[in-house]
Amino acid sequence: MTTLLADAAAADPYHHGLSLLRGWLPIVIQLVTAAILLAAVGWRTRRWRLLWLPLAVMIGVAAAAWANWFIDSQGMADDPAPDELWVWIGLSGLAIGVAVFGFASAAWWRRGVSVLAVAACLLSTALAVNFWVGYFPTVQTAWNQLTAGPLPDETDLAIVQAQKASHTVPAHGAVVPVTIPADASGFTHREELVYLPPAWFAGDATLPTVMMIGGEFNTPADWLRTGDAAATMDGFAAAHGGNAPVFVFIDSGGSFNNDTECVNGPRGDVADHLTKDVVPYMNSTFGVSPAAANWGIVGWSMGGTCAVDLTVMHPELFSAFVDIAGDLGPTAGTKEQTVARLFGGSEAAWAQFDPSTVMNARPSYQGVSGWFQISSDAPTQHKGNQAAASDAVGLGGRDAGGNPGDQTAAAQTLCHLGAAKGMDCAVISAPGKHDWPFAKAAFTASLPWLAGKLGTPGVPRVGFPAAAAAAPISVAEPATGR
Repeated sequence: MTTLLADAAAADPYHHGLSLLRGWLPIVIQLVTAAILLAAVGWRTRRWRLLWLPLAVMIGVAAAAWANWFIDSQGMADDPAPDELWVWIGLSGLAIGVAVFGFASAAWWRRGVSVLAVAACLLSTALAVNFWVGYFPTVQTAWNQLTAGPLPDETDLAIVQAQKASHTVPAHGAVVPVTIPADASGFTHREELVYLPPAWFAGDATLPTVMMIGGEFNTPADWLRTGDAAATMDGFAAAHGGNAPVFVFIDSGGSFNNDTECVNGPRGDVADHLTKDVVPYMNSTFGVSPAAANWGIVGWSMGGTCAVDLTVMHPELFSAFVDIAGDLGPTAGTKEQTVARLFGGSEAAWAQFDPSTVMNARPSYQGVSGWFQISSDAPTQHKGNQAAASDAVGLGGRDAGGNPGDQTAAAQTLCHLGAAKGMDCAVISAPGKHDWPFAKAAFTASLPWLAGKLGTPGVPRVGFPAAAAAAPISVAEPATGR
């Protein structure tokens, strides 16, 4: 095994716009909120201080405890939430208690302040959640997402088809909303998106395709809005004479909070949608290469789990994946909860979508490659497609039943399993948190390798990053969460 390092650069991936993850704005909002809450509480009467205020505090403590239990029981997060989230949930409960218990006896101005305190505490709670997951890096990103503003490079399918017919090559790529028929899967999904590089319009070569999958709570546009993928892809295409893969940004949930883990089950037949609806649609509508050697998947968090799972289940469709901080397998809580929630209680169905089980049952993964990106300070571990020792499967005595929430262990275990079956893979680490800025940076770092591996015209094939020439991964925003 060769040990390599992925170095980190210091650049900020979100240097444009007013940051919601660091800097003065979140601090000012929280300080102002604290001042408003103190004014709402007030000193008031002795009865207030001895009876009603303690009751309001109890509501706050109960709210924080319930939220902690609920998030944990639902398997919503791989990384622990920041302490400030529980603080602001508790303060939101306190503010509600103050508004309810003290409204009748308060002066008119304090009633108004009490209502304002509730709103301000809820806003600070939302900021804490965002600090955790990095979903809205800047005010502009939040505004565009909440108002459904136009996407970067967005245009219309009819326009790009006319441009291609006339060989009109734009200076940058185009993002096209598409409605992909779900005839094979029956999965009710939202509008999906396709990125077409300048080379697609020239029509000189058949291009590869990359499927892009977001996190547990997602919209198909997340990679483009929050992950800034259009800028990454445009920059890559510009550096390679307009050449880049075609990218399809899929819907893995059907709604924002439907955690499907890209499997077939009670929450929707998503695996069938991605393999039986999306792949044929892309091949027929955009003329991309149908060969598995020219198809890959990039996924972040839950999407990383999907990327591995879909590739090892369907090497006849996909030949490469980038798993950014994914789990050991589809996860919706404990294994028992996962089997119940995702597979209707069927252990057999769970086994069909468990990557370790699938890989163990398959004789070979020759020609398949995987980039496992983890957020830690551990060194890169490259495992070529040589056979592994019979006792090498697992990590530190762990087998495939290891902790699915430990992404470092998951990546190393899956890569070791794949390498034993001929897969060429690497576990690549870089400083950062489990958040969207890290996902953006990891995608940028892995794109040259992935585009080359998939046979993109004009893009040289490169290996996994080495210590002397590591693909830079820049992560500067301090947020965590799944």
